[in-house]
Amino acid sequence: MEIEKWQKLASKYLVQEKWATLRVDTCKLQNGTVKDDYYVLEYPNWVNAVALTINNEIILVRQYRFAADIISLEIPGGVIDGDELPEAAVKRELLEETGYSFDSCELIATLYPNPATSTNQTFTYLLKGGVKTHEQHLDEHEILYVELYSIEELKQLFKDNKIDQALHTAALFYGLARL
Repeated sequence: MEIEKWQKLASKYLVQEKWATLRVDTCKLQNGTVKDDYYVLEYPNWVNAVALTINNEIILVRQYRFAADIISLEIPGGVIDGDELPEAAVKRELLEETGYSFDSCELIATLYPNPATSTNQTFTYLLKGGVKTHEQHLDEHEILYVELYSIEELKQLFKDNKIDQALHTAALFYGLARL
């Protein structure tokens, strides 16, 4: 049996804000079942960066994450602004968050954070040859620290379960597979 897409019969917005939109859809499944309360979160698309310095060190950032109430070790990244191209967004985010510029930038994965309930995609890039060219230029709500790790140290972080953000872990696995 072939899996078919659901048919959207109706859609109603419950919340429409800058960072998140919540809608409830009525859908008809291929077996004829009608699901009249399927909630969907519309988020903006994101970029994530697996970034290596010219000395072959991985750039990570440490920051507090309110929703999970954790201090999180992560890769740099952020929201794509408006019509900004993902590659331009990842370079901008790296410069703002870390102050580093890079020789190369390659798209290595396009991931869906949670395709069951969210519409957004995360574009993951591998950047190499990073050199610190600027000071950080953080948004008003950002307080983060830049940390550099060797590839061996990064592997130990994985072994010790020190990287909490699932999309960042996935991105690092994609990046390590290309090194």
